[in-house]
Amino acid sequence: MSEYKSHCEPAEISATSRCAIQVKNNYYTVEASMKKTVKDKEGLDTEKEYQMLFEELNSVTDAQCLDIIDTFKK
Repeated sequence: MSEYKSHCEPAEISATSRCAIQVKNNYYTVEASMKKTVKDKEGLDTEKEYQMLFEELNSVTDAQCLDIIDTFKK
């Protein structure tokens, strides 16, 4: 996948990543969503565009969950 470059700009394909975690007696939910417009370019692979979008959003929600967990470790 590293050779494929994204052909998207904010607006048309969309994805949402959500994660809920429990820390002690509290529940926290984090969510990230994004829409992108697919440019009409040769070599466009919509499936790869979705994969890249979900990977980006999942990394955002993962980082947010880790921040919450780290906050309560202190």
